[in-house]
Amino acid sequence: MNGRLDFRAGSWTVSELPGHISLRFKQIFTGIPVGSVPPFKLKDTPDRATDLDWFMQRYPLEMSPAARKRLDGSVADYRHSQEQLARLLNSTYQPAEIGGIRAPEKADPHQLRAAELIRTAGRLLLLDDVGLGKTLSSLAAIADGWGLPAAIVVQPHVADQWQAAIERFTHLRAVQIKTTKPHTLDPHDIYIFRYTNLAGWADMFPALGLSTVIFDEIQELRHGSDTAKGRAAKALIAACDHHVGLTATPIYNYGDEIFTVVEYVAPGCLGTREEFRINWCRMQGTHWIVKDPEALGAFLQAEGIALRRTEDDPEVAQSVPKLKRALFQVAWNDGDVETDRELQRRLAQRVLTGSFTQRGQAARELDILLRQETGIAKARAVAAYVRNLVENGEQVILGGWHREVYRIWQEALSDLRVVMFTGSESQKQKRDAKNAIMNGEADVIIISLRSGAGLDGLQFRIRHVIFGELDWSPEVHKQLVGRARRRGQSRAVTAHYLWTDGGSDPVIMGMLGLKASQADGILNPFAGDARQAPEPADENRMREMARAILDRPEPAPSPVPPSPYENPDFDQVEWV
Repeated sequence: MNGRLDFRAGSWTVSELPGHISLRFKQIFTGIPVGSVPPFKLKDTPDRATDLDWFMQRYPLEMSPAARKRLDGSVADYRHSQEQLARLLNSTYQPAEIGGIRAPEKADPHQLRAAELIRTAGRLLLLDDVGLGKTLSSLAAIADGWGLPAAIVVQPHVADQWQAAIERFTHLRAVQIKTTKPHTLDPHDIYIFRYTNLAGWADMFPALGLSTVIFDEIQELRHGSDTAKGRAAKALIAACDHHVGLTATPIYNYGDEIFTVVEYVAPGCLGTREEFRINWCRMQGTHWIVKDPEALGAFLQAEGIALRRTEDDPEVAQSVPKLKRALFQVAWNDGDVETDRELQRRLAQRVLTGSFTQRGQAARELDILLRQETGIAKARAVAAYVRNLVENGEQVILGGWHREVYRIWQEALSDLRVVMFTGSESQKQKRDAKNAIMNGEADVIIISLRSGAGLDGLQFRIRHVIFGELDWSPEVHKQLVGRARRRGQSRAVTAHYLWTDGGSDPVIMGMLGLKASQADGILNPFAGDARQAPEPADENRMREMARAILDRPEPAPSPVPPSPYENPDFDQVEWV
């Protein structure tokens, strides 16, 4: 006897394997620890069932008729889904119109293709680049009544935006859930929850009879069950048959986050977390890093778990505005900065030579200290740059991070019309800020680098995005550019990266390579040589920062940059 296969409580159990077959089984199902012995448990997924069926062609296992029926059904489902997936992803396939879209609106072909994938597989992590209309892609899937009732989970500041999109594009009845305290709800087609109130409704999800859940900006769940909203989201997917996640930035930091995100769309498809780490990751410092991002990205797309398109996709190329990228060095102003060089050097030494606890604490303090100092030192030069654009008739998105930097910008631009959209404003204040821009009542909208995800509408007014402070994550930069570069933008968009030769800017610019490689490989696994390979990153970004502090001379002021309109090379900035 080669062993036995049983199905219980959503898992396959393989037991009674002889030693040589057990060894071969662990070689094939590599998530099983090397030193373990039978019984082995595997999550029940169609692809895992297909692998088991293949293994049993060489090593037949005993099983009950019920287990055999379950296995055969899963294998048939997997093969059928692969055939359907191949058909839908074929470049020659023409997606059909889906009913329910409110005239005169119309879904683009790439949006219809995504909608069909959702309806066919019942799950999709839609990773389309910022501005390609993920909202309409998901609404197109349910507009004719398929998958209703549905729950849509959003960041608080875009709840009204989603309600407006539902009313604009569909005939469906939607209601916003605005409280954390559960109460009886009248029947609707769509229930719009917020990540901030999701936990309060966890026990009510089964009573709503939901069929589909759509997580907008699903990276909000990247910390998983460590958060109350993550645990509530688990209850929500358990209550629904169909799961959809929308984001252009599933990875803000390190690739291990993709496991948690995928679990909310296709639970079990990457095995357990331990299996995922064994099969896909390696440790770098204190973080799990995906060792082959391209392979993981290709797997997710080949299995129909994820779908990713960019403006280079032939289906979408005609509807996306072009992008210019401009890098300008700005002046370091010592007058605004209170710098304690000795404190910085002490922290830097501790980052490099202290104990584990000392290194961690010093790294956090140094990061906060140096990034704020850098933002303050260049704040007036950034404001001068913004003024040049506004005085030439442009409206501007200005991205930053620190409150003191915002204060200097507001002071330097006090004669202009500036509104705020950061982490400190209420939802009403954020709505008012957006409306001021849309109505031509404001010239500049200051957005926190991590507060503008999902914000739609600015593309109809703004084509210039200025980074007055830099973030460690390139995906955060892309999100902010996407506020202007998206469906509905009729002009080319320019992203302005303003940096200074001092403080944290040079190190951040050099250290972005690690995260770019993780995100870019998973999102764009087939880019190959067309994707610029990042420089290898140090094991710990703050160690690199510490070395730079200990090696640097005192920062010297650099000249205030000219207006981009006075720069003879501005119109020749390379298209990217």
